[in-house]
Amino acid sequence: MVNTNPILVKPVSSILSLLAGVAIAGCNSIVTDRYQATAEVKYRWQVSYSTAQEKFPRQETFAAKSLVNVNGQKPPGAFTGPDDKGLWWPALPPRPTVEQMEQRQQPGENIGTPELHKSVEYKLNYQVGQETVTLPTNHEVYREVAKAYPQRLPLKFTLGVGDASVDKAETK
Repeated sequence: MVNTNPILVKPVSSILSLLAGVAIAGCNSIVTDRYQATAEVKYRWQVSYSTAQEKFPRQETFAAKSLVNVNGQKPPGAFTGPDDKGLWWPALPPRPTVEQMEQRQQPGENIGTPELHKSVEYKLNYQVGQETVTLPTNHEVYREVAKAYPQRLPLKFTLGVGDASVDKAETK
């Protein structure tokens, strides 16, 4: 049995209209051959400090290193790579010593095992007229730029909701 109660039907149609508007708002696109994609890769050592009473341990970050990949090309200072995502990485930062970890320990805390964390932040710069726009993006867009960049092929960039990110890149 289908519920045709107008009180229930109207909010559903209003929600669908709102969602359609959000989908349309995120579909702006740009075609340009003036672009640059970056992937900033980071290594950082973190140590957890905890007490028996705490639900969430306190995190301390020790040594860190980063490297900026540009358009899929090997950057100066690359130590390893490219990895299975086409990214180059710096040399590992030094692991924290026992002395360094003890210096940050507070009374009653246990020191956890140092953990090496990796992260990547993707950004895309593109030019429209004289204006340069920088927006966050994702791995898929970075890889499309890396493939198109050597021939300087024009790309179509699909922008996200509110034009606040680049969600897709296609060869034009």
